[in-house]
Amino acid sequence: KLMEYLEKTWQQPDEGLWEVRGPRRQFVHSKVMAWVAADRTVRAMEATPELGGDVARWRRMRDAIHAEVCEKGYDPVRNTFTQSYGSQGLDAALLLIPRAGFLPPDDPRVLGTIEAVRDELGAEGGLLLRYSPGQGEVDGLPGEEGAFLVCSFWLADALHLAGRTKEAEALFRQLLSYTNDVGLLAEEYDVRTGRHLGNFPQAFSHIGLVGTALGLSGRGGSAGPGAAD
Repeated sequence: KLMEYLEKTWQQPDEGLWEVRGPRRQFVHSKVMAWVAADRTVRAMEATPELGGDVARWRRMRDAIHAEVCEKGYDPVRNTFTQSYGSQGLDAALLLIPRAGFLPPDDPRVLGTIEAVRDELGAEGGLLLRYSPGQGEVDGLPGEEGAFLVCSFWLADALHLAGRTKEAEALFRQLLSYTNDVGLLAEEYDVRTGRHLGNFPQAFSHIGLVGTALGLSGRGGSAGPGAAD
C-alpha cells in the first residue's frame, strides 16, 4: 500500500527535508528518498521471493526516479546536484546521495557535489549550513542561522565514502569537541561565540554523530547494492 501511494505521488512537489515555508518545489533529496523506497522494495523482493508482488513494477519506478533526478536535479555546468529542479541553490542533504546508494561515492557527480556544497555552504570553522544563504524565497524567513551540525556529520560521511578518510576523521574530531560537559549537542553551533544554538539537545545531531562513528569504524557506510547496511 505504501509503494502504491508513492507511485502516485513521487512526482509531486513538496516542502523538502527542512519543511521550508516557501512554495512547494521538486526537492532533489525528496526524490532520492522516493528512489530509496523503491530500491529497498526491489532488493527485499529479490532476496525473499516468497514476499510475492510485481517486482518489475517497482524496478520501473526506481529507474524512472533515478533517470529524472539525474536529468533535472543535476547541473552539468557546475558539476553538482541542486536543491531542487532548476534551482541554483544547494542543500547539504545532497551529501546523502552516496550514503543512500543512489550513486557510487566516487561518481564524478557525487565528488562535484561534495566540493560544491563544501564551498557554497561552508560556515566558519569548516561547518555547513543547511542550504544556500540568501534564499529567503525558499524558506520564507529573513536573517541567518548557525551551522547545522548534522550536515557536517553528513560531510564527514561523504568524505569517508569518497576515500578521504583522514579529512573525515579530522572533521569528526572537531565536531566531537563541540559537545558539552555531558556529551550533548544542540541543533546548531556558532563557532565565533562557541555557543550551541537552536533545539537542545537535538536528536538529529546525535544520529549524525552515531552514524559517522559507525562509518569511520568500518561498521557502516553506503547502503548501496552489495554494501553492508
